[in-house]
Amino acid sequence: MGKKQQTESVNSKLALVMKSGKAVLGYKSTMKALRRGNLKAIFISSNTPSIIKAEVNYYALLAKCNVYPYVGNNVDLGKIFLKVGSACGRYHRVAILGIIEQGDSDVLTLFETK
Repeated sequence: MGKKQQTESVNSKLALVMKSGKAVLGYKSTMKALRRGNLKAIFISSNTPSIIKAEVNYYALLAKCNVYPYVGNNVDLGKIFLKVGSACGRYHRVAILGIIEQGDSDVLTLFETK
């Protein structure tokens, strides 16, 4: 599977999570859910500052939550939110996306090693 196909696959599965599952967008909300132990996975955009990445990785290690790097930047990660139909109809820049429930999507099985 090529890099572009894999990116499109991840994007479609994240969009399905936004429709059918539960997810939190942004640093503050993700950190709150992570401290409570509600998250199953975290996606971090490629242009997130390294200090924030380190903090999220540390808390995820304590909470036994998987952290996955997102190939695109924060604008690309925010476009997923727009695809499912945001109420205000504008782009959101999202640095971190936390998944609470994956719903009908199988996004968490994409990154499992065989």
